[in-house]
Amino acid sequence: MKKHHILFDLKDFLILWSSQSVSELGTAMTNYALILWAYRQQGTAMSVTLLSICSYLPSILFGFAAGTFADRWDKKKVMLASDSIAALGTLAIFFLYGAGSLQVWHLYIVNFILSFMNAFQDPAAYVAETLIIPEKYYVKTSGLQAFSGSLVTILAPALATVLLSFAGLPAVLAADLLSFAAAFFCLLFLVRIPKIRISAGAEKEPFFRNLRAGLAFLKRHRAILNLIFFFSFANLLAFLGESGSILSVLILARSGGDQVTLGVVTSFVGIGALASSLAATAAKPAKSRTKVIFLYCALSFLLCDIPLALGRSVMIWSAAVFVGNLLVPPMNANLAAILRTKIPVMMQGRVFAVRGTLQHFTIPLGLFLGGVLSDNVLEPFMRQPSAFQRIFAALVGTGRGSGTAIIFLFTGALGFLASYLCLKNPRFRELDS
Repeated sequence: MKKHHILFDLKDFLILWSSQSVSELGTAMTNYALILWAYRQQGTAMSVTLLSICSYLPSILFGFAAGTFADRWDKKKVMLASDSIAALGTLAIFFLYGAGSLQVWHLYIVNFILSFMNAFQDPAAYVAETLIIPEKYYVKTSGLQAFSGSLVTILAPALATVLLSFAGLPAVLAADLLSFAAAFFCLLFLVRIPKIRISAGAEKEPFFRNLRAGLAFLKRHRAILNLIFFFSFANLLAFLGESGSILSVLILARSGGDQVTLGVVTSFVGIGALASSLAATAAKPAKSRTKVIFLYCALSFLLCDIPLALGRSVMIWSAAVFVGNLLVPPMNANLAAILRTKIPVMMQGRVFAVRGTLQHFTIPLGLFLGGVLSDNVLEPFMRQPSAFQRIFAALVGTGRGSGTAIIFLFTGALGFLASYLCLKNPRFRELDS
């Protein structure tokens, strides 16, 4: 049998991946610019975290139903429609800002609508990738996706800062729209996504029975379900801390609102993930994927969150997020490989949607708790002298941002402990077979 070169095998994926990465860069630039804009308008952690909550909550609430539709509908059409509505959201912000009418609550509404469309986009894209990626390249392609995500994290703050400095917010929004156009036409004309042939019986199967099928599959495969619940808890802690908007609040509060410092730290998030994703792309499959997942997760919490809490300089913050995110791509690559190989492609849309809801419903909770704890509990606590306040002050210092730093102490300790306990749990080993 004739062997094909890897570039031939992955042609459709590479076109889709590269074009979508350009679009993601434009979107990330807009998100970064809008975080700065919203923080300047109100100056609170909650004003920033609500942006992120509105970006996650609808896709989680409607994920169950959307995954069922994604299994039945044409994957390319779902992705094109979702991308188009995302572009309309950016366009709305562009015109509102130009008219001098943009308010923070407008951003909440736009993010809510875009998140609703992501409920359909994400499972459709996941299944589409499974259809165009040969199984032997699952880990490598996950590494490539981590690579592009890391590059976006590095470039977005720098490019957004430059455009904001020289041309203002409209230039960032215009760059986002141009990146969308490039991705839209590549997907429409250059990417071929095979269609799944659905049996007549499956097409006529009642909607709610289809809806329950994803959950029933996970109930039958408890190890996968338990792995998803682990990541649900990890997401709660991560989005309370370094993965959530509260990281931006911590850096801005402790640097006196310096957006350059925030840009440097945010860039090192991407640099760490970039270095690791390159290694993941070239690496051979791990003998024990679950060990990689839990060990790297434990170290990520320990080596990232704790230094963020204790650090007082851009050098320490940058080193912490670099090391922490150095460990993330191998986790995600091995998780993706487990799910793609263990879940039949005909059910991946439904199972992916259930997994998305179960794994991600804690993200808005973490974001909300981060804002509430920072603004209403821990920052006021650190301003009132007491025995407990002096203990924490000896660790994280005093002044603005010290209360927020306490959040990172707790997330780091709890994340390390939970990951270590799962690492020692033999029930997860069946996923390595």
